[in-house]
Amino acid sequence: MAESVGNQVIEAVREFLPVLRERAQETENARLVPADSIKTLEGTGFFRLLQPAAFGGFEADPLIFYTAVRLIASACGSTGWVASVLGVHPWHVGLFPAQAQRDVWGDDQATRISSSYAPTGKAVPADGGHLVSGRWSFSSGCDHASWVLLGQIVTDEQNRPIDFRTFLLPRADYVIEDVWDTVGLRGTGSNDIVVSDVFVPAHRSLSFVDVSKLVVPGQQLNQGPLYRLPYGSVFSYSITTPIIGMAAGAYQAHVTYTRERVRVAYVGQKAAQDPFAQVRVAEAAAEIDGAWQALERNMTELMGYARAGQLIPVDLRLRVRRDQVRGTAQSIRAVDQLFENSGGRALKVGTPIQRFWRDAHAGRVHAINDPERALSMYGGGEFGLPVPADAML
Repeated sequence: MAESVGNQVIEAVREFLPVLRERAQETENARLVPADSIKTLEGTGFFRLLQPAAFGGFEADPLIFYTAVRLIASACGSTGWVASVLGVHPWHVGLFPAQAQRDVWGDDQATRISSSYAPTGKAVPADGGHLVSGRWSFSSGCDHASWVLLGQIVTDEQNRPIDFRTFLLPRADYVIEDVWDTVGLRGTGSNDIVVSDVFVPAHRSLSFVDVSKLVVPGQQLNQGPLYRLPYGSVFSYSITTPIIGMAAGAYQAHVTYTRERVRVAYVGQKAAQDPFAQVRVAEAAAEIDGAWQALERNMTELMGYARAGQLIPVDLRLRVRRDQVRGTAQSIRAVDQLFENSGGRALKVGTPIQRFWRDAHAGRVHAINDPERALSMYGGGEFGLPVPADAML
């Protein structure tokens, strides 16, 4: 049933792609995904793909979700990025205690949640919960959400760290400050979240210690395999997948453009006849395919363990993070090759290739895409060394 619904969502998303391509420049200019685009994506069922069935969601295979994200990002990088992060948050909320899920979806199952996980604020224990305050940046799509997930290190009275938790706050408890003015992913509206001494009850926070152990309160209500997957696998690929989609969009735009492009410097030769251009396209295609095929393999294996009720091996979790950062790197290499092969006219404002190039590089600088830590953990694991504690594993 979920697979059938998921395929219907993918087809509905595919039908919407021409409109997203037409709106890509509008989205960039507005520094915000148009409300109509979010409404249409909501109508496709996209935002319910990873949402618990107990609250009207589809609990779809994550590959369905990532396929839809890749398609959306291939039409508009900013829309794909926002769709991915807003779309993965219902999965994360599904790990919280049941009461937190009722708080979010009890009155409206279409409620959306944004996030900012970097611990840049302050949280201290209080009777029955925590007091939270501070400023969190890069909350993509926050203007389309009425709740937010905020990551924070919890400190004791001596300001010593005692936990790392995610806090779930309703729109009334925070202020959005419009600070997003960038050279890439301009349409994501990734603004700041400001919180002033707000009490967050205990049921609306979740420790990353529990998340890393794959034993969370939400599993009492949401017992399906989807909610037994590692956070570091599901969320990290929600960042890489839009970049793979941007690379695919750049590829499509480049091939279409190059078929008709004439290279004046080479006495009117069609660019498509240049054997070096053909080689670059082949190399870019291989990079994109490789990134996607690794994702497919990894998610299939993860879900296989989860469906069987088996513990997911650490070496698989390490490999997923290895392939995730590599997938981002492969996509960036592909976009760079395509951009370099497109000629000076590709620099014109409004052309898809330069927008995809800027958007992909903007996505690359997300902290979860930094390769060294993920690759070092993988290498250390292969050598039999202890695997360090990491919230993204």
